[in-house]
Amino acid sequence: MAETPGIDVSVPPSGPGCVECDAAGGWWLHLRRCAQCGHIGCCDNSPGRHATAHAHSTGHPFIRSFEPGEDWFWDYRSSTYFRGPELAPPAYHPKDQPVPGPASRVPVDWEDRLH
Repeated sequence: MAETPGIDVSVPPSGPGCVECDAAGGWWLHLRRCAQCGHIGCCDNSPGRHATAHAHSTGHPFIRSFEPGEDWFWDYRSSTYFRGPELAPPAYHPKDQPVPGPASRVPVDWEDRLH
């Protein structure tokens, strides 16, 4: 597959959870991975919406799901899904990591807090 500007297949993910939620002691529903720099952020249904905030602040145009069993990419410029290349491992957060997560920080009324 030809190189795509905005996708760096050699960069590993920044960690197993949302960078900003972890720093603030927050929680997330699903995780997304920046295809350019590996930043892990939370999805738009999560309270923080950090993956989209990262894309807007950096101009990095593509994310990939960081959920087990999902391999789709999202293009913020065209608001479309697409199939992309394999990225540096791991391809998803640890399978034993709960959704939402992390378990110790998810409030009892988490469903009421989703967007």
